[in-house]
Amino acid sequence: MAQIRRYHYGTRDKKQAQQFHDRLKAELWRIHKLGERPRRTWQEAVVRWLKETDHKRTHDKDVQMFKWLDSHLGDYYLDEMNRELIDSIAEARTKDTSRSNANRYLALVRAVLRRARDDWEWVDKIPKVRLFSCNTKRIRWITQDEAKRLIKHLPPHQAVMAQFTLATGLRQRNVSYLEWSQVDTRRKVAWIHADQSKNKRALVVPLNSQALAVLERQRGQHPRYVFTYKGKPVYNVSTKAWYSALDKAGIKNFRWHDLRHTWASWHVQSGTPLNVLQELGGWESTEMVRRYAHLAADHLIGYAENIANAGTKLVQHNNVAQLRVVK
Repeated sequence: MAQIRRYHYGTRDKKQAQQFHDRLKAELWRIHKLGERPRRTWQEAVVRWLKETDHKRTHDKDVQMFKWLDSHLGDYYLDEMNRELIDSIAEARTKDTSRSNANRYLALVRAVLRRARDDWEWVDKIPKVRLFSCNTKRIRWITQDEAKRLIKHLPPHQAVMAQFTLATGLRQRNVSYLEWSQVDTRRKVAWIHADQSKNKRALVVPLNSQALAVLERQRGQHPRYVFTYKGKPVYNVSTKAWYSALDKAGIKNFRWHDLRHTWASWHVQSGTPLNVLQELGGWESTEMVRRYAHLAADHLIGYAENIANAGTKLVQHNNVAQLRVVK
């Protein structure tokens, strides 16, 4: 019993394990004799959450986030969690990552606490979890030269993933778990199944010469997955190696997902119509694609010249703006 508890709470200290055992024994007595509601721990809530949400597409992401959260919340009862504790998590997370990334962790904590209160009735009161204010329409992309510098400084397993992302525009999870059974290099296509896509619709991915070159280098490295590290899919890409590469490449304020923004931006700047880009990227609405419209102004140049050819020109003469009628 003590051995199980020591492992469960991340300690092998016999004294701590005995203290926990004694506290648990006293608590069980109060529950049975006095009818008190049992106190539940954060870890108990995590276990139940994962059981009830194992069907979620983001289940694996939840597991990874819970691993990080465990170092901050693993020893707490739910009724011990307060606003100060939540704020400390927010502060710790933003030290190494963006506010939007921190929001995903905070939102998960909030969802678990709300379910513990509203559905499981484990606690009567939970702390308020405030998310950071972020610009949801943020578009960040890098140039071809910046991309080359970044890839140069990435470790090999991340470099090939970044190259493939810049060639296909696929989301990180779809690249991380891409299987060889989803690739047909002869037809130059790959596909994302409906249960793997964000909008629950199957996506056909045309493979250009750069994407095919990456796949050729990866062939034979793993029997199932295209991209791996030490024999496993590369789930976490926002690592110290990623941020180190950004720093060495002189790139600031850039996330892995911005590789997808970069892919879309390059397409628009190269003349790909927005409706074609929407299909290539698997976006549900044209509104999502119009975020990149401002990067495709070339087709408007001719219209802008219309008023210049209409007969009236604004000219500079002796630093004074004058209107001259052209006959």
